[in-house]
Amino acid sequence: MPAVTVRELTRRFGAFLAVDRVSFDVEDGEIFGFLGSNGAGKSTTIRMLCGLLKPSSGTATVGGIDVERDPEGVKRRIGYMSQRFSLYELLTVEENITFFGGLYGLDKRRIAARRAFVLEMAGLKGREKTLTRDLAGGWRQRLALGCAILHEPSILFLDEPTGGVDPVSRRQFWQLIDRLSGQGVTVFVTTHYLDEAEHCHRLALMHAGRIAALGSVAELKQIFRERAVVEVRTGSPMAALRALDDLPTVEKTSPFGTALHVWLKPGIRDTGPLRTRLDELGLPAEPFEFVQPSLEDVFMDVVAREEAASS
Repeated sequence: MPAVTVRELTRRFGAFLAVDRVSFDVEDGEIFGFLGSNGAGKSTTIRMLCGLLKPSSGTATVGGIDVERDPEGVKRRIGYMSQRFSLYELLTVEENITFFGGLYGLDKRRIAARRAFVLEMAGLKGREKTLTRDLAGGWRQRLALGCAILHEPSILFLDEPTGGVDPVSRRQFWQLIDRLSGQGVTVFVTTHYLDEAEHCHRLALMHAGRIAALGSVAELKQIFRERAVVEVRTGSPMAALRALDDLPTVEKTSPFGTALHVWLKPGIRDTGPLRTRLDELGLPAEPFEFVQPSLEDVFMDVVAREEAASS
């Protein structure tokens, strides 16, 4: 039985449809990611799965428990870390651990054992008496994760857990997630960071409350199997974008860092027309390269297709 099973899950707020009939499964030990922009429906979905928000329709089971019939049972079985640090900032590191241990019903001996684990995992040995508000963002983040798994849940929900922290701390946090997954913990994480999404075993790309695409990163990139992506580097990228966008061999163009990514139409690999157009306009460019599509390319393509279909 999957760790999480979702069928036609829907949530409305009045006339606003926040989550629109989403369906998917999450397997035991899997790192499953929800990737999407703000307002896509990621957090609303995760709140329903955690028993914090009642679905308008549809069904979902988490750890074999129906989220609508027994939300309290779900809460006892899972770990949950919200978008904002779910800690009490006026308590010390040690006091937060003790408090959350009590909430989860751990006895004193178990809290003491798990306290040692959290301090080691979060790198907070020697800082037990530090007020949580005085910790750097990366340490608070790891402490929040430690408090969420004090009771050793088999399913962990992380709702955009790395917002506002530096890249090094984000990398360290994902190393902890990988370790938990290796120990058999199912990790469900929402993010809008594309580099983080690469860590997930499978991804659901959400847009406007719906799952627009679902699969591993490699599977999602298959949408480009018949279309070549050319990277164009020039000193005038926006002028080059406008110049290339209406060529008959080009499907679309998009900024990519300081370069452009140019999608050629299916079956086309001739970059001659691109060079000719830039030369005509006096826009020198470095030698073109065919590149593997990035997850950003995939996401932008999926969103564009969804918006075109709904317009």
